[in-house]
Amino acid sequence: MSTRVDDILSQWRSERPDLDVSPMAVIGRLSRAAAAVDARLSTTFAEHGLDSASFDVLATLLRAGSPHELAPKDLAHWSMVTSSAIAQRVNKLVERGLVTRRPSERDGRGTVVALTPAGKRLVEAALPDHLATEERILDGFTAAERKQLASFLERLAGTDP
Repeated sequence: MSTRVDDILSQWRSERPDLDVSPMAVIGRLSRAAAAVDARLSTTFAEHGLDSASFDVLATLLRAGSPHELAPKDLAHWSMVTSSAIAQRVNKLVERGLVTRRPSERDGRGTVVALTPAGKRLVEAALPDHLATEERILDGFTAAERKQLASFLERLAGTDP
């Protein structure tokens, strides 16, 4: 059975037989898999009135533990995005009343972002559905295959900074 990626590879081999297009077999499928995963997760987030970026911030604050607050630079670090991306995400969540921003007691120039009770309720309600969606996505893989896939993806992504 031929997939769309197989067909694309065949087209490239016909058009440019002088090039090794085999990396496209992996990268093409990885891109398609990422898009499919994002689409399924987005559907789950939307059921809770969230998008992936908002869920990420709320979940990062929740897993930070009580009192569920972080400095923006720490929020960026644990969310694995840039400071400017965090600023935009936090602004949207402040507008919705899901997080607050206040001056830091430790650093007069800094701020602290904290979950509001509404933000905590929302992320706690969304989290089981998010995990159930991830479980359905990975349903065809054994525990050993999941571990191996996670290892391969970690190698592909490089080491954590």
